[in-house]
Amino acid sequence: MIGVPAVVRAVQKVSSTRGFAKVAPHVIPALDRAVHRLTRGRVLLSAQMLPGVILTSTGARSGLPRRAPLACMPEEEGRSWILVGSNFGRPGHPSWTHNLLAHPDAEVSWKGHDIPVTARLLEGEERAAVWRTALSFWPPYATYQARVDREIRLFRVTRRPE
Repeated sequence: MIGVPAVVRAVQKVSSTRGFAKVAPHVIPALDRAVHRLTRGRVLLSAQMLPGVILTSTGARSGLPRRAPLACMPEEEGRSWILVGSNFGRPGHPSWTHNLLAHPDAEVSWKGHDIPVTARLLEGEERAAVWRTALSFWPPYATYQARVDREIRLFRVTRRPE
């Protein structure tokens, strides 16, 4: 039987390939949205490997609600989350990052609960410290960054007061 660390290493290796970067953005989010909807917010397929949220942001240009399943790094026992705009190591910033820059108030679905949040782009030393943590959390982020000319955006989304 393969141990969990071996499975994680195998997934990390596969997720670092260019082929994965071409296919995954079209398959994984669609599967995540469907399973999330069918389970009424209780399950995200990708969260079986990494913690995940469904981010609902306001479209930067359209003003319409946009839903994106994302891996995340939970902080402060569910009070905040780090979102990494890796876009699977593809050249452009993912659209959800543009949305958060234009409209920082958003919502995350976390473990079946819809939580209002405010997003903040991390910069400077704060970004550098979080990036180091992100690389420990999911080493393929280093491969994604090496593959693109842009700096991968990092956001901290924090619960808004009720």
